[in-house]
Amino acid sequence: MGEMSMSVQFATIGTSKITGKFLEAAGKCEDFRYCAAYSRDRERAKAFAKMYGAVRYYADLEELASDPDVDAVYIASPNHMHHDQTIRLMKAGKHILCEKSIASNAREAAEMMETAEQHRVVLMEAMRPIYDPGFEKIAECLAKIGKIRRVTFRYCQYSSRYDSFREGTHHNIFDRNCSAGSLMDIGVYCVEPMVQLFGVPSEIKAFAVLLEGGIDGLGTILAKYEDMIAELIYSKITDSKEPSEIQGEKGRMLIWNITNPRRIVIRYYDGMEEEYEVPGEENNMLYEIQRFLLAVQQKKQMDDYLKISLESMKIMEEARRQIGVSFPADM
Repeated sequence: MGEMSMSVQFATIGTSKITGKFLEAAGKCEDFRYCAAYSRDRERAKAFAKMYGAVRYYADLEELASDPDVDAVYIASPNHMHHDQTIRLMKAGKHILCEKSIASNAREAAEMMETAEQHRVVLMEAMRPIYDPGFEKIAECLAKIGKIRRVTFRYCQYSSRYDSFREGTHHNIFDRNCSAGSLMDIGVYCVEPMVQLFGVPSEIKAFAVLLEGGIDGLGTILAKYEDMIAELIYSKITDSKEPSEIQGEKGRMLIWNITNPRRIVIRYYDGMEEEYEVPGEENNMLYEIQRFLLAVQQKKQMDDYLKISLESMKIMEEARRQIGVSFPADM
């Protein structure tokens, strides 16, 4: 008989829709047990805990950090809080699954990774596409289309909050004080798959449309590699249902929805076509949770994935420098 797998009790930080979606996926993992909710607003934490079945709730980070029954924490607070919350909790021995973008900048990300190593805890960024079986299929099929020459990763989604933002309502996702904006919120979903599949480019050029408050509403990054070019297109103020595309010398691969790649089509230049419908969960947060849970159970650092997170953060920081978007956390 094999060894019984270790049960991991976890808490959440954040009470938004994304945390609810995370808990829906986490409910499918038998060894991952929800025990505590945290919000800076105690009543909100209490209501959220009751709604999702957590037995405890906190509005004080120190209380959460000192809870001996919490093994791990999922952090879905605004980006500018990730660094401090993560480091405090890791110093208390908690494993951390932190929402993208993992930090405000590369310096913060590096400090978080160093702290994880020092305290022998698992740190992982919740970058769901790169743990998805559809992404594995993309990597597996790359050789079929020959030498890769051009990559276009696209994620444009008109924000449900944009109309009220234009009317003067404050939203964290359009606030530079929260280390937010289009690149940090959804452009990252183009940057990290690029780094995962093709490594770090030798040069980038970034362009953006800036909104009131000095935050980016949409942008494009051109990335130069030795023998190919990548184009990353992202937006929170326009919409697109066009697929992402990888062009090789023998054919091109079309990928519908880079964040949840279920449908992949290869069109060869000789007229042949292959289509893959990759089975998988509609809520594909499940795959990042399974990978995190396994790492915690095996007490194994996520070094390869953390390297992708760090290199991606460096690219995004350089892109922000070029487009003129700075965060208080950069100072």
